[in-house]
Amino acid sequence: MNLAYLNGEFLPLAEARVSPMDRGFLFGDGIYEVIPVYSRRPFRLDEHLARLQRSLDAIRLINPLTPDAWRALVGRLIAAAEWADQSVYLQVTRGPMEVRNHAFPATVTPTVFGLVEALVTPAAELCEKGVAAVSAPDIRWLRCNIKSTSLLANCLLRQIAVDAGCTETLLLRDGILSEGSASNIFVVRNGVLLAPQKNHLMLAGITYDVVLELAAVHGLPTEVRDITDAEVRAADELWLTSSTKEVLAIVELDGQKVGAGGTAGKPGPLFASMYGWYQDFKRHVMRCG
Repeated sequence: MNLAYLNGEFLPLAEARVSPMDRGFLFGDGIYEVIPVYSRRPFRLDEHLARLQRSLDAIRLINPLTPDAWRALVGRLIAAAEWADQSVYLQVTRGPMEVRNHAFPATVTPTVFGLVEALVTPAAELCEKGVAAVSAPDIRWLRCNIKSTSLLANCLLRQIAVDAGCTETLLLRDGILSEGSASNIFVVRNGVLLAPQKNHLMLAGITYDVVLELAAVHGLPTEVRDITDAEVRAADELWLTSSTKEVLAIVELDGQKVGAGGTAGKPGPLFASMYGWYQDFKRHVMRCG
């Protein structure tokens, strides 16, 4: 039985029901978080809950739970799941309304939902060989820093990659790299790690922060700034990061090998370093809590 949480009640996922008048169902009026869990320990839970709060603030919705209540909810879901490694999904919508209306209802009763799925991290072969990606214009709205449930544009962009047999779609807005359809993107050029700057055009990932922290600890030069389309295509290495994919090397973009010389089309040396640093960091966090 896959346990879910819905508005104060833990119940089998198959029995969870929400009103068809819920604004999350009608308008995508809600936010969400995805928290990786390793050996039943949530990874960077406080950071995920802080981002959840920022998203709620951005859509003008009062947090229905306290931080301690969120931690208890996550802990209960983790304990009840059958897997040691998990992906915890949390969602808050503005809740049901009596009459369909774009304006916020005067009285709000948020819908709070949570579930757990098995966490499937990238197979060893993907980490060793890398993945392919395509690029596309970033057609999304201008508040991508909100982790909103309104993900239709992301789904359309992700499907471009699926149709091409690729893992991810890199998004470019006016010639500048923003992110992937469901990931953050890093560029390596001349030994320097380039990261798109945090702004309203991208969702700053928890793993994005970890990568920059690890680069600083290990002395890898970094630049956080706008990255042009030309720089992406001239990259020595490309990486994608997310809570579930961790860190992966992109070795092919739009049918062209990434990099040059003997490492073209292969994960590069800085990826190998970052991948090792990330795994070591993850193990340390899981040991120490």
